Amino acid sequence: MSQADLLDQDPVFQLKGSMLAITVLELAHNDLERLDRQLAIKVQQAPNFFQNIPLVLALDKLPEGEGSLDLGKLMELCRSHGLRTLAIRANRAEDIASANVLDIPVLPPSGARERLVEPVEARKKEKPAAPAEPVAKPSRIVTTPVRGGQQIYAQGGDLIVLSPVSAGAELLADGNIHVYGPMRGRALAGVKGDVKARIFCQQMGAEMLSVAGQYKTAEDLRRDPLWGQAVQVSLTGDVLNITRL
Repeated sequence: MSQADLLDQDPVFQLKGSMLAITVLELAHNDLERLDRQLAIKVQQAPNFFQNIPLVLALDKLPEGEGSLDLGKLMELCRSHGLRTLAIRANRAEDIASANVLDIPVLPPSGARERLVEPVEARKKEKPAAPAEPVAKPSRIVTTPVRGGQQIYAQGGDLIVLSPVSAGAELLADGNIHVYGPMRGRALAGVKGDVKARIFCQQMGAEMLSVAGQYKTAEDLRRDPLWGQAVQVSLTGDVLNITRL
């Protein structure tokens, strides 16, 4: 079954593919119980498709007059179905404030509703727009161990971690990610589309590594001969390269 077969015109939400291979969950309603039921059905149809998918939550298409949304509960719901929230897309002040409290990146609203994911042949005809260049900011430095369940984001710059990163933890950066210790969680560099971003780690044991939306999970990484060693990860086209440091 193709991705296109899985995505329909459900009145609650639409699942969409983005140009960076990060799935967009566009909400048309804030009924979380109904969303939970609908996602459960999708997971039953294609369980492999919903394994640790990088996700952008699009809240900017919620109808006018829609009530408040508990962003924390929404992220927990998505996580329970295998969807890992990287950022939100929002225009309501309350949603942006909630994202800031949760330390989640906020992307600008979409100017128009995206098209549903189409078959590969149709997508080849479309020329993707160039990603916006992130605004450079000072590097974010973390000196304490990053525990499972923690999510740390370096907006507009590099993320430097001087301690171990446990399984279940997530590192995100608009620029590069440096880990000077065992890396067992998830590291996503260039989350706003910087294809020049890299990941550097002293001991690769990650659950997932991603640069500009192209990623490999632990299942692929464990087969790499450099598993457990010091590596750098870069992107060439849509190919993720892992080389020795």
